[in-house]
Parts: sequence; C-alpha cells; structure tokens
Amino acid sequence: MQSSHDTILAPSILAGDHADLKSSLKKIEAAGLSWVHLDIMDGHFVPNLTFGPQTVKAMRSSTNLFFDVHLMLDNPDKLVDAFIDAGADQVTIHVEPDYPIQETLTRIKTRGCKCGVVLNPDTPAEAAKPYLAECDIILLMTVQPGFGGQCFRKDVLSKIEIFANWRKELGLNYRLQVDGGVDLNSAGDCTIRGVDTLVAGTAFFKAEDPQAFNTAVTK
Repeated sequence: MQSSHDTILAPSILAGDHADLKSSLKKIEAAGLSWVHLDIMDGHFVPNLTFGPQTVKAMRSSTNLFFDVHLMLDNPDKLVDAFIDAGADQVTIHVEPDYPIQETLTRIKTRGCKCGVVLNPDTPAEAAKPYLAECDIILLMTVQPGFGGQCFRKDVLSKIEIFANWRKELGLNYRLQVDGGVDLNSAGDCTIRGVDTLVAGTAFFKAEDPQAFNTAVTK
C-alpha cells in the first residue's frame, strides 16, 4: 500500500505563534520543509475561529512555502476564490456540509490550484468516492476538527487502507494525508498504510529539534 509520492510533513501553523506567524513560518523553513498547513475555521462547521484570507495573504508575502489550505467552513464554495487570491497553492474542502462539492472542486482546479476533499473521523470513506478522480489529495481527519493537541484516533487506520486500496485499484495518484494527533508513534501507523502527507502541529512546534522530528516521521 506504499504511495508513489515522497512522504512529507506539513506543519500546522495553528500550533505556531499567532502573535508572530512570520517566525513560525521561518521555523518550518529552517527545518528543511516545503509545506505549511493552514487550518481555516469559521466557528460554525467547527467550534473554533482561526484566520481569514487577509492573514493568509500576509503570510504569503513572507514565504515561498507551499500553502496547503484546509477549509473547515459551512460554505467553502463562497470563499475558495478569496483564499486562492490570497496565495493558496492547494485547497481542501469537507464533504460533510451541504453545498455543491463537485462544482467547488472544479472551480478550484479552474483557478489553477490543487484541490482535495476532507473527511471527519466518523464520516464513511464512501462519502468521498464520487470525487476521487478530481482530487490531488485526500485528507482524513484523525481527530474531531476544531482544536489542536487532541489524541490520534486509531479507528481511522482502516479508512486509510480503503483510500490506499482505491488509489491503486482505480489507477489514481492522489496524495493521502492525515491530520490530528500525529506524532512519532502514530506517524508510522499511517505511512505503512499508504499515507504520504502528515500534518503535525503541536508535535512539530514543541519538538526540541523540529528537523529531527521531520526526519523521524517521514523516513
């Protein structure tokens, strides 16, 4: 079930220093990484608020990191253009809210941006199957989204295997990403099942040696 992609770590800026996001971006760069994960929360779909397009645009002017923008919104279709204009390189959208998912994915791709869908831990894999051919990435939440620092849910491991098998059976090449409670222990459980993109917030930013942490989880 190994992926054809190199395994990469995408630190979540949610766990960085919100009073100095520029320094958090520099910490990611200093660890030799190329991606940053941006969690956008609206206070409705998830019980938390983070930041909007203006903050993403400000961060964009400070770095050349790949902006992996995860929209945890009730109506992501109304805001994808704003985040692409702000500098998103990839936009992922949830399958749970009621909005035109297929049309939104098409819109993201039309704008020259990578796209993907996201599933919460209790959402069945089948909810994403109609969209697989459109996706550059599939993101599986391994905690209930909203807040950082939660424990990894091992019951999602079987769902990872489903998406890894579909990728092979259908001849697709999407990345397979996990987000939530990713640390030195859980990362291996994921990568052995076909995950090639790991989001880590707390574990990365609290690591004594972030570069060594990256090496350990992506080996």
